[in-house]
Amino acid sequence: RSSDLDGKVGLFSGLMPRLCAGTIGTIVHSKVLQLQAGDHGEDTVNGHKETPSSLDQVIRETSREMAARSAATLITHPFHVITLRCMVQFIGRETKYSGLFDSIVTIYHEEGIMGFFAGLVPRLLGDIISLWLCNMLAYFINTYALDNGVSTMGEMKGYSQAVTGFFASILTYPFVLVSNLMAVNNCGLAGGLTPYAPIYSSWVDCWRQLSRESNLSRGNSLFFRKVPAGKTYIVDQKRFR
Repeated sequence: RSSDLDGKVGLFSGLMPRLCAGTIGTIVHSKVLQLQAGDHGEDTVNGHKETPSSLDQVIRETSREMAARSAATLITHPFHVITLRCMVQFIGRETKYSGLFDSIVTIYHEEGIMGFFAGLVPRLLGDIISLWLCNMLAYFINTYALDNGVSTMGEMKGYSQAVTGFFASILTYPFVLVSNLMAVNNCGLAGGLTPYAPIYSSWVDCWRQLSRESNLSRGNSLFFRKVPAGKTYIVDQKRFR
């Protein structure tokens, strides 16, 4: 549908801010990890690295990763907001967010600094919960469920990490959904206003309303889509009601 109306270029809406977010996020993540590695010199004793218990090591490494990811998310969230709005404006055939710098000026003039951080809290919570859930589940599975004597132990641990990551992403998907909805909520685009979407007073209000409608998992499947609960699709108007 997007390619039919906008051509192949329409498939790359929001690409520039997305690339900026990815590049800057990678740099910030790496720098924070390096700083933490330098600040934890106490991990070595007389020039030799300590060998803490496996659980202590997992907790320590997860805490460092959490700090690095959170810092990267905080710095790059404005680009994430711009990316989403560049894509959502397709719904109303708008051109309000036509470029990276124009988008920055538009958001600042209309919403101030806080506009760049719409939907940040649920996104951070989702990332943190997903990280801890994934790492702790992988630790307990690798420690207590897998036999260390198996020759393919390393490969099996790799699989367990992938499975727990997938499981954690499913459980924390509602945070992703709420964050994305709040990033475009009441921003002046048709896709963030009624009748396409309700106007939420906060991300908690958004969560509660989606929960009441049993829509917290909407859009979590790439291949199987359904009309959100409590909605009907008006074919001639091509919108939900």
